[in-house]
Amino acid sequence: MTGTERKNIVPGKRVRVVQKQDQRSGNLTEGVVDRLLTNSATHPHGIKVKLTDGTVGRVKEIIE
Repeated sequence: MTGTERKNIVPGKRVRVVQKQDQRSGNLTEGVVDRLLTNSATHPHGIKVKLTDGTVGRVKEIIE
């Protein structure tokens, strides 16, 4: 599942995000959502979140 819709992402959910510095390489970081930073319902590049370890990035995959 992709992370372009805010309704699919809730704190505590396991996701893979792309950080700003990794956008060109596409390197994904896995973690657990702490809070959502994007206020709009959707975003074409993924909803921006902060993970529990402090990492900030856009959700590319939601791990079921």
